[in-house]
Amino acid sequence: MFWGGSTGFSSAIPEVDGRKLFQPSAIGTAIVALLLALSAVAIVLHEGRFFPETSWLARLLKWGLLALSAGMLLRGVGEFRYVGLFKRVKGSRFARNDTRFYSPLCLMLAAGLFYLAW
Repeated sequence: MFWGGSTGFSSAIPEVDGRKLFQPSAIGTAIVALLLALSAVAIVLHEGRFFPETSWLARLLKWGLLALSAGMLLRGVGEFRYVGLFKRVKGSRFARNDTRFYSPLCLMLAAGLFYLAW
């Protein structure tokens, strides 16, 4: 089974000299998953035009999608040391996957969310 496994764990967290920079908690991971799910709901509500365009809910969804886009842009660019396209620490498995997959995905999501919100 896939539950409780640790197959991709070594490439999911930034590390230096084989030591993880942080240990994600179950609650923190659940909160991130919940926020991503709520973001998907916001996209469906916004694109499905569930609210009149002039209503405060439609404006709230638009600004929420713009904020999410900004968050994805910041994640894609990174903090210039361990995470993002301009990171300096590049020798770990996470760093290679971040350069190939994670950061470009975040930048594409940022562009797509910006397009949807605008």
